[in-house]
Amino acid sequence: MQLAMIGLGRMGANMVRRLMKDGHQCFVYDNNKENVDALVKEGAIGATSLEELVSKIEKPRAFWFMIPAAITDKVINELVPHLEKDDIIIDGGNSYFRDDRRRAQELKPKGIHYVDCGTSGGVWGLERGYCLMIGGEKEIVQHLDPVFKTIAPGKGSVAPTPGREKFQDTAQEGYLHCGAAGAGHFVKMVHNGVEYGVMAAYGEGFGILNSADCHKKKREVDAETAPEMHNDLDYEIDIAAVAEVWRRGSVVGSWLLDLTAQALAENPDLSNFSGKVSDSGEGRWTIMAAIEEAVSAEVLTSALYARFRSRKEYTYADKICSAMRFMFGGHHEKK
Repeated sequence: MQLAMIGLGRMGANMVRRLMKDGHQCFVYDNNKENVDALVKEGAIGATSLEELVSKIEKPRAFWFMIPAAITDKVINELVPHLEKDDIIIDGGNSYFRDDRRRAQELKPKGIHYVDCGTSGGVWGLERGYCLMIGGEKEIVQHLDPVFKTIAPGKGSVAPTPGREKFQDTAQEGYLHCGAAGAGHFVKMVHNGVEYGVMAAYGEGFGILNSADCHKKKREVDAETAPEMHNDLDYEIDIAAVAEVWRRGSVVGSWLLDLTAQALAENPDLSNFSGKVSDSGEGRWTIMAAIEEAVSAEVLTSALYARFRSRKEYTYADKICSAMRFMFGGHHEKK
């Protein structure tokens, strides 16, 4: 199948490579010509402008966006004048689900189809595949199924969930049509909110372990410092080794823990991270949805606020979160 990819950053380029490896023909465009040239050398067909990109691909055409949410509307507005009825736009970035609903309605009179695709997998997706949460018209999503099937992880080595044999969906393949326009990004939004909470829990846990020798350290003795309740916390815990042992048979094992263990193995004190943890919006939108639904989300809300606080006051827990973000998504701390 033919697909045009707009945006060849950390994830977009590797998605193209995964598609080409499975026999799909890919057309690519990025503001950075070096990114385009690199993929052309690997077999993609490059373009120097959106107009040229449109002219090269056969109808009906599909254009997958892997660009920051902040510029998605701008690029759509630049692309649409060159499109025709039955062309498809797929937004694989982290857009707000209400923006997806609006875009789908705006494009409908033009006969252009809009699909939102929440994409999780970070910099590891080339080899592991990407978990895809999809919103849009059923017929269009089915038309794009060969693309989704290639990009997704497939069943792999993950054992089937007992009792799911009776369900006829693609969830076990690593991709799922979640509903109408916006549904895919809504599910991905909550996915990222949960991610915040899980990361915060690991960070806080490792932070407690990291301070298990606190009574070996001299404390201030004055009216403004709470007295010690006990004086026997003198354990020097090997944090990296704990992360490793938790990976094996523990109920808290996960891919995030795997990546944390790798980061700690490379640098046990995480001195390459300040602990300034960014958020790209999904956590905020998750909490906004929880408020609108009157659903309690104490853990996720606290995790979001902890990220805000981390930009002014850093802790070891924040370094753990920063390390995880870098390991799974290549996210560098914002200076």
